Amino acid sequence: MNNNASHPVMVYSKTYCPFCDKTKKLFKDLGVTPKVVELDKTADGDAMQAELAKISGQRSVPNVFIGGKHVGGNDETQTAHRKGVLTKMLKDAGVNTKAPLPAGAEKPSGGCALM
Repeated sequence: MNNNASHPVMVYSKTYCPFCDKTKKLFKDLGVTPKVVELDKTADGDAMQAELAKISGQRSVPNVFIGGKHVGGNDETQTAHRKGVLTKMLKDAGVNTKAPLPAGAEKPSGGCALM
């Protein structure tokens, strides 16, 4: 569990969990690459999940830590993002983000100039 302090963004996940997928997608959309531990693919995943429960009071996944501080699960992470708190937490942890485009917005096309 020392990873929580040594990596700015930690996500403890399970590969089959749809809520984990939503959390990982949010970080991807923000341009953030978290350290992801897939507990169902880790030999000591059950022991790690039990230790996480002791540390965070949360046994479910995803279990998110930013800057060594427990954020919560998907609901708490998504709510922090909607309230603008997540970006500040990431910045305080030394993580740069990009703002996700609103739904339906198009990405800039690049550098084509009209002649």
